[in-house]
Amino acid sequence: MFIQTESTPNPATLKFLPGKAVMQSGTANFADQSEAGRSPLAVRLFSIEGVAGVFLGSDFVTVTKSDDKEWDVMRPQILGGIMEHYQSGRAIIDNDESADASDDDSEDDPIIKQIKELIDTRVRPAVAQDGGDIVFKGFEGGIVSLHMQGACAGCPSSTATLKHGIENMLKYYVPEVQEVRAVE
Repeated sequence: MFIQTESTPNPATLKFLPGKAVMQSGTANFADQSEAGRSPLAVRLFSIEGVAGVFLGSDFVTVTKSDDKEWDVMRPQILGGIMEHYQSGRAIIDNDESADASDDDSEDDPIIKQIKELIDTRVRPAVAQDGGDIVFKGFEGGIVSLHMQGACAGCPSSTATLKHGIENMLKYYVPEVQEVRAVE
């Protein structure tokens, strides 16, 4: 098994591409070890000293390290952990639920539907290239709330991406949008 490694705009995060599907649908974000219980792969990766976050995308795993660790030491351990997991035959996620919170189709508001569609078709594919994800959390009073995951969370360029890229695009297509904010 050959696993490619790619850098991301976030220096604390690396993207690992195992050449196989990771998530069948949606994404899963584990901000710390206590959240990883439903994913044997995430549990395995959090057992490596210095792993501070794990994000699972369709065909990639994004790992965030703590500030006091170096990638030169951690990268081989993470590669080994991913390889061992795939060789074990265990599931990536024990139950088939996705952590993707943007699947709430109960919203009938056409503005919210348009915002979600723009995020899903124009924003999410681009940030997935960088090892992250952006999830719609709400729209109220002209303000769009988005949750940044994976490499996007804590990335030095995420504020610029949010304000200059996503906000400008949403304002252009949806005049009701006045501002875009990141939320936890």
